[in-house]
Amino acid sequence: MKKKLNIILLIIISGLVLYFSLKDNFLNTIHQILTMNIWYLLLAFIFLILFWVFRSYPMYSFCKKINKDFKYTSSLQLTLRTQFFNAVTPFATGGQPYQIYYLKQMGLNYASSTSVVLENFIVYQIALVLLGLIALLTNKIFHIFTKVYLLQKLIALGFIINALVIIVMFILAFGKRLNKFLIKIGINILTKLRLVKNKEEKLKKWDVAINDFHNSAKILLQDKKNFIFNIIYNFIALCCLYLIPLFIMYSMGTFNIITPGVAVVTSAYIMIIGSFVPIPGATGGLEYGFMQFYGNFITGSKLSAMMLVWRFITYYFGIIVGVIALNIKKVK
Repeated sequence: MKKKLNIILLIIISGLVLYFSLKDNFLNTIHQILTMNIWYLLLAFIFLILFWVFRSYPMYSFCKKINKDFKYTSSLQLTLRTQFFNAVTPFATGGQPYQIYYLKQMGLNYASSTSVVLENFIVYQIALVLLGLIALLTNKIFHIFTKVYLLQKLIALGFIINALVIIVMFILAFGKRLNKFLIKIGINILTKLRLVKNKEEKLKKWDVAINDFHNSAKILLQDKKNFIFNIIYNFIALCCLYLIPLFIMYSMGTFNIITPGVAVVTSAYIMIIGSFVPIPGATGGLEYGFMQFYGNFITGSKLSAMMLVWRFITYYFGIIVGVIALNIKKVK
């Protein structure tokens, strides 16, 4: 029921975004979209695929440490499926529970699956924050954006939130005593509410689960070289994603306005803003951020067309691919 409400909300907000994007320059915007160079658009899709390819490797390498039979194709399939669950849930929170479920089906126990998903999320967040930090420093030095003061404040807030998320994730991954303390409090409360029976038995089960979880986390972090490389893979993946608007600009015949580096910085700003918009897909917030930041380089119907195509490629196309991946059964 909740998922249906999220999808309905997503459709309504997407409709509003589409209306406000087209209401002033409908014919010109449609014309811009229909006359885009197909080859540059193809490059945009290729870079989205590269994002998925690089994004899948950290999950594969973490799983391989625990299950030697785990295949890269399974990780890629999981990445594609996760696109759907992240897209239809606020703050993209639906992906991680599904990843744990999927890895359990692939032979990892729940403790190991949870540990892998947490480690994978940590290396992604570190790459995201690093790119955000580079974007902030680059703008501070070169003054790329000087007129979007409110959004710059939101970016600073988004950067702080994402950095705090990393700290919290590390505490969850390695704070064994804290986790046991929190679980004990939770079970005590649920016991008093008569929602949990056999308190001691539950505490023993959770104690074993937490020990397994932290043992798996230690195994994954022991290989520091692999951990660092997984941050790099995510960094490259995000750069591929952030370059997509540049190819859309090229498809409209708009060249030499921004460099690839500026495109990455601009997209990093937009994604940081989207990280704390509490709507599925950060719909509304990402579109607004895109129009404000890329509006410094391009205006009018070209900007509207660029935003709509970018949003389709990076969001709605991912939902379509995710649904297709969910319906492909594993052939043994």
